[in-house]
Amino acid sequence: MKLMTAIVGAICLVASRPVAAEPTTQGARPMTSIEDISAVAPALENYRKTVVLSDLWKRQGLSPRDRSIVTLAALIARSQTVELPDYLNLALDNGVRPGEISEIITHLAFYIGWANAMAAVPVARQVFAARAIGTDQLASKSAPPLALDEAAEAQRATRVGEQFGDVAPGLVQYTTDVLFRDLWLRPGLAPRDRSLVTVSALVATGQVAQITYHLNRAMDNGLTRAEAGETITQLAFYAGWPNAFSALPVVKDVIEKRPR
Repeated sequence: MKLMTAIVGAICLVASRPVAAEPTTQGARPMTSIEDISAVAPALENYRKTVVLSDLWKRQGLSPRDRSIVTLAALIARSQTVELPDYLNLALDNGVRPGEISEIITHLAFYIGWANAMAAVPVARQVFAARAIGTDQLASKSAPPLALDEAAEAQRATRVGEQFGDVAPGLVQYTTDVLFRDLWLRPGLAPRDRSLVTVSALVATGQVAQITYHLNRAMDNGLTRAEAGETITQLAFYAGWPNAFSALPVVKDVIEKRPR
């Protein structure tokens, strides 16, 4: 579709010309150094070192790769680009492929807004350039779609159409044609990972009303109960305790209602 071609084309521009490697901490804005943190908030630096780096990122229940996906989704959703270069580099080191990062940014444009996704583009471009990542490693503009569960999608489209078709018919149509019959079927990001990105972004931006549907979808796509719990734990540090605890009752309800 023209709309998807345009957004993916924009994302693919982030690494159109590989260059010689540069320091991987280079980003769109000056990075926060350890010296900066220690000079302003030494206790914060201590928490960063002893809790976040030495404990949180080493917890069982969610792989380092998944923690990177959750964290990238939260940072991009909240337009927090100062720390983004470090976490993009960490994601690549943890096994998230460049094409998957490209697809994460593309996906988030629809779930946290175009401008927030676009704010991540120049940062990702610099990281990709520093690591000599070219467009040949990014998600394709178009590719054969994944298989669609026609019955489930028809049920979803009917339900949404009946609820909101008279109020915002254009939004209902885009939801069917662009989101669920195009974006969600792109093969550059596994359905489970796409769901993980979506749930993480919803929690990070306080969109509690949307969590039930997307967490159920995530678990249908293979996310386990333990992984769901660890996702919220990770997000407490990167989106704040209030957002994590606001999401917890919804997450608890979803998990308790699902068959074991």
